[in-house]
Amino acid sequence: MVLDASQVRDTELGAFLRERGLHEETLKDWRAAALEALGPQKKVAAESRRVRELEKQLRRKDRALAETAALLVLQKKARAIWGDGADDTEPKSDE
Repeated sequence: MVLDASQVRDTELGAFLRERGLHEETLKDWRAAALEALGPQKKVAAESRRVRELEKQLRRKDRALAETAALLVLQKKARAIWGDGADDTEPKSDE
């Protein structure tokens, strides 16, 4: 009934309600109840969207962490092959 009434023009709403034996207050109450019932679904949809955003962010951070770990492993291997880069020789003197 609430959906049917929402499709009726305001000028024709009175006649629509009389034909069905309803009062405007009853329709308003039903409309409010319907909107309240639909309210949590909107909240669930918003929470669902937030979860997807957080999962996307987590995947991005996991990839960044894996890349950083791989770079650290490569850095250790490079140090093992070429040394740590410290030069043990004495600097040359011009004298």
